[in-house]
Amino acid sequence: MKAKLEKHVNQNLSFLNGKKLLIAISGGIDSIVLTHLFYKLNFTISLAHCNFSLRGKESNKDEIFVKELGEKLQVPTFTIQFETKKYATENGISTQMAARDLRYNWFDKIRLENNIDYIITAHQKDDVIETFIINLTRGTGLDGLTGIPEVNETIVRPMLPFDRNDILIYATKNKLQWREDQSNSSIKYVRNKIRHKIVPVLKELNPNLLDSFQNTIDNLKGSQQIVKDSVENMLQKVSTIKGNEVYFDILALKKLNNPKVYLYQFLNEYGFSEWNDVCNLLDAQSGKFVLSKTHRLLKNRDTLILTNLSNIEESEVFEIKENTTKIKHPIKLKFEKIDIPFDAKNHQNKVFNELIFDDNSAISIDYDKITFPLTIRKWQKGDYFYPIGLQGKKKISKFFKDEKMSLSEKENTWLLCSKNDIVWVIGKRLDDRFKVSKYSSKILKIRRN
Repeated sequence: MKAKLEKHVNQNLSFLNGKKLLIAISGGIDSIVLTHLFYKLNFTISLAHCNFSLRGKESNKDEIFVKELGEKLQVPTFTIQFETKKYATENGISTQMAARDLRYNWFDKIRLENNIDYIITAHQKDDVIETFIINLTRGTGLDGLTGIPEVNETIVRPMLPFDRNDILIYATKNKLQWREDQSNSSIKYVRNKIRHKIVPVLKELNPNLLDSFQNTIDNLKGSQQIVKDSVENMLQKVSTIKGNEVYFDILALKKLNNPKVYLYQFLNEYGFSEWNDVCNLLDAQSGKFVLSKTHRLLKNRDTLILTNLSNIEESEVFEIKENTTKIKHPIKLKFEKIDIPFDAKNHQNKVFNELIFDDNSAISIDYDKITFPLTIRKWQKGDYFYPIGLQGKKKISKFFKDEKMSLSEKENTWLLCSKNDIVWVIGKRLDDRFKVSKYSSKILKIRRN
């Protein structure tokens, strides 16, 4: 097994050679064999063990066992205790999912703090078929049926060529000690029920199940690549990128043979799960949207707009001090102060005539009518201003509606303010109260980059 693993690493995972590796070790047979093999192959390793506090004294004994192994091998060993059930309750997720989140977040923290290159886990062939069946029963696409990836960014799973029996034979032959997790025999967990009730029956029907299953996985991966190429080609035809958002053409989507399937392929990586709701947006009223944990898909007339929720900034106020010449955040603006001598009437008129023809990307305002610091913020309920070219005041919400702006456009619009007054709906309209007149002696010209 040692020679087979060494050959597999050299042929397929050669990037691990000479790197610092963090082995995720539970104390169970799989991770013990993984540790033993990588130690014998002279890799530079550290050990990381999570005590999830789920089995009382047994969990603590696992932690002690791993610490003693680290001392015996004389390798750095990291341990941590988690309040897993509390974390699961607070985040509304299962205990298994909580343990996964806590584990991988902590592993990555160790990796970054200790200049470690890769995290190594002990997943093997049997884990792959169990994961396949779990995903199959829950409903999934090709991604959920192509097994556990051998390499996922900084996480590497070099034991996938081996099955549980290979590992048991190696551990027995080398007289290795490991910890038995009694909860692994309980069928109250979905994975254990599949492991003890379903997989044995499948192996009985086909003694070569794992090898046959690997062939199936390889075929699915080939099909998956074909699908990805086709989807990428179609995505370019039905969508455009504008800033940090993706716009999908609804008419183009409806012309596809199966819009729901394409929407799944386009949007699956963004965490959406309610696919009927996503598909229903095609015929929904403008303004309807569907949320994932990280993104929003908004119907706006004849488009669907995909926005990262982190880009929908909260109400924050940014100050602009006097004599500022440019800013880069939250929006790029340049400022230029222009003095107009009162005794240069012809020059004044020329400057004035130039300034009154500003477009929406640049404005000129009477310097004496503003108070520093100016501020930039998002619009709030009840905001109003006096749009230049119109009589009287208008609520910002009504202005947005008249301009037929989408929810996304409203959220990405900034207001330039002087004290509590709106000077400019940036990129849209200047406030009449701050416009330049023939009596202006000093002007502030503001231009969007």
